[in-house]
Amino acid sequence: MRQLRGQERAITGNRHTSLAFAEAYGAGSVDDAGAAALRWSRECAQETGIGAVSGGTGATLRLLAAAVDAKAIAEIGTGTGVSGLYLLHGMRPDGVLTTVDLDPERQQFARQAFRAAGFAGNRARFIPGPALEVLPRLADGGYDLVFCDGDPSESLEYLAESLRLLRPGGLVCFEGVFAEGRTVDSTAPAADVRHLRDLLRTIRESTTLVPSLLPVGDGLLCAVKRG
Repeated sequence: MRQLRGQERAITGNRHTSLAFAEAYGAGSVDDAGAAALRWSRECAQETGIGAVSGGTGATLRLLAAAVDAKAIAEIGTGTGVSGLYLLHGMRPDGVLTTVDLDPERQQFARQAFRAAGFAGNRARFIPGPALEVLPRLADGGYDLVFCDGDPSESLEYLAESLRLLRPGGLVCFEGVFAEGRTVDSTAPAADVRHLRDLLRTIRESTTLVPSLLPVGDGLLCAVKRG
């Protein structure tokens, strides 16, 4: 029994080490200007008290944007521009990121970060306002990827809008679905966790989506819209 417990600890330790290595590996693969802009953007996020995607999550978003050869991406939750930088690095050189946030001041941080990373001003379209008021104004089927990092209580509404916005074969991604481990906790869930569980169940049961839950950052839920 003592030997088995030792093996379990070793396996758990190796898993944590591997996940940390994966996070660091993906985070370090941007050019110098992009890396400096990311550092500055993260510092701004910390100073303003908001979260930012992890390096592993960002690298995954960059990979997914490249995989779908994204020319148009919609982002819910600009923040200070960390996730947007990763998405722009993965998009086509002529691609445009449309990013939505309640706070115009945060979007100014993101605008500066994008410029510092070397992206032209026409590569990003900033729209301030509530996502559920802005998204209905965007074009049906006009987007290759939709990244959702907004209010968990609106997740199902984001999903419905994303399905309308995405072209066949497009991707929708939701950040933070682990909720720091609370999503799989057996105790009575808080309201935000209930919303996330509803989102997970809805996407898994959908006949129009091909889903996968990726263990990067705080959990990245991705799904492809069937053609």
